[in-house]
Amino acid sequence: MTTAAARHSDRRISPVFLGILAVTAVTGWATWTGFAEQPGIAVFLFVTAAWIVSLCLHEYAHARTALHSGDISVGTKGYLTLNPMKYTHALLSIVLPVVFVIMGGIGLPGGAVFIERGRIPGRWRHSLVSAAGPLTNVLFAIVCTAPFWLDALDGVPADFRFALAFLALLQVTAAILNFLPVPGLDGYGVLEPWLSHQVRRQVEPFAPFGLLFVFALLWVPEVNAAFFGVVDSLLATLGIHEFETYCGYELFRFWSDTSGVCSVSP
Repeated sequence: MTTAAARHSDRRISPVFLGILAVTAVTGWATWTGFAEQPGIAVFLFVTAAWIVSLCLHEYAHARTALHSGDISVGTKGYLTLNPMKYTHALLSIVLPVVFVIMGGIGLPGGAVFIERGRIPGRWRHSLVSAAGPLTNVLFAIVCTAPFWLDALDGVPADFRFALAFLALLQVTAAILNFLPVPGLDGYGVLEPWLSHQVRRQVEPFAPFGLLFVFALLWVPEVNAAFFGVVDSLLATLGIHEFETYCGYELFRFWSDTSGVCSVSP
């Protein structure tokens, strides 16, 4: 009876996550209705809260897939509650990704859940556990871009459309960057089970620095331009114009001076 109760509590949705979800809903409503006196603040809170929700779902996908693959320890660690405070590196998992968004409009997630890989048999399962997170970002991006590629924007306020476009950009960048085969990122985690033991041992010391290496590389103007060129092309195929993501980012950065070009729809 005690074990069953413990297992149930291990999977109960955390009030922390529900609170973040509530902030997303309220600020999304404020952005839609224009209730906020300063729309930029509402957009900032809406995008930030929604981004944290996507980070929680990203890590939940890793944990849930690991659970069904054989690692039952993820439940006792609290990973199935969607509580970001249970992550192994709360700073890397929540704070740092939000800072990345503020600094450069880049959806760069950090490592969070610790999977006991020794409990999981088979290389395909290990690869699937690593792929589950960024695939969640892909799904989130599809949801965010659906109103655009379904041509269902009639009646959608400009500020909300811009915020949704910027949130879609974050999800697309997160999916692309996560799938890079760089140690410490999920893309390498997908490939790692198929590498030789010797190669894995040689690469292992670089894993803690993979995320920072990618972020530093994106500060190189040529790399940044090429990367966002790919992102903008993908978003364009989904019906989102670069103007909309630009205005979403400008509204998000409510503390900065803007030219007013985003005050009306294109």
